[in-house]
Amino acid sequence: MIIKSSTKDYAVSLYNCFDNIKNYEIDENTFVVIDKVLYELYKNELFLKIPEKQLYILEAVEDNKRVETALEICEIMTNIPAKRNVKLVSFGGGIVQDVTGFVANILYRGIHWSFYPTTLLAACDSCIGGKTSLNYKKFKNLLGTFYPPDEINIYTPFFKTLSERDFQSGLGEVVKFNVMFGGEGIQKMESNIDALLKREDDKLEQFVESSLLFKKDFIEADEFDRGVRIHLNFAHTFGHAFETVSHYAIPHGTAVAMGTIVANRISLQRGWLAEDKVVRVENVLWKIIHIDTDSFQVDLNEMIDAIHKDKKQVGKELTAVLMKDDMKLQIVHDVKRDEIEKAITFLFQNL
Repeated sequence: MIIKSSTKDYAVSLYNCFDNIKNYEIDENTFVVIDKVLYELYKNELFLKIPEKQLYILEAVEDNKRVETALEICEIMTNIPAKRNVKLVSFGGGIVQDVTGFVANILYRGIHWSFYPTTLLAACDSCIGGKTSLNYKKFKNLLGTFYPPDEINIYTPFFKTLSERDFQSGLGEVVKFNVMFGGEGIQKMESNIDALLKREDDKLEQFVESSLLFKKDFIEADEFDRGVRIHLNFAHTFGHAFETVSHYAIPHGTAVAMGTIVANRISLQRGWLAEDKVVRVENVLWKIIHIDTDSFQVDLNEMIDAIHKDKKQVGKELTAVLMKDDMKLQIVHDVKRDEIEKAITFLFQNL
């Protein structure tokens, strides 16, 4: 799959075994960043050849998705003599992608970058599109750039060692894309969600590829997120708020799944979506949303404040992407507090 970009076109390749990684040679001009958990899991199998001075192990937590982490990696990489010919290779999920993509963009005004998404969430969504986003203070993704990798290599065996929490988080984005696709997408999710939960190889490959193909049309039509691509933020206004008020205890894809329920319930309140479609989507989502509701109680004032701080807001009114009964998406700027309260109340009563 080739993704077209004004910066550079880049290839996305899918593999079902690790042979290419095992045989990959790290030259003296290459620096590698690897998610800490991933490194511990695969150190002996995949990463023993990497010289220690050319390796940075990143603890992939939200507190490290910030400018200071990116600058620390930049500082280390300035010791590589090659300068503009230096290459950055990163293995991990969305946090690793955001930090290393930011580094690749700002170091020497842009260096060669290869990304290996190792979570389902990154593989089916964030790896394409060129966005790099860093958190600022307590708010998510306020800083960022557009800088795509030169190549993306997806190895589906990595998904087998994901925790159930992280795997189900990835499914949150998979379901979101299929809901956006409309009735056919909803039916596909109803038919395949159980096989996906079992991590069946053919289903994982099928849905990763179909999710990327769906997103590809949006990002190629609107690379810099000023028009039709904003529709991909369906469910994210509320999802990012859930992440923020939970102090990121709720992972991104799970928060998006929760945000999908909130968005659809608001559409239902407005008479924009038929209840049967809303319930069908929810019946899929209940299978992948698992949070400890005893330790997390949502505060509506905090939710509204987080939504106002979301970078997609354009004024004092609350902006969100909602769905209508023909499954078309619409950007609205008049979401009311009581609509959000009713939808969130329904969500938590049914978790």
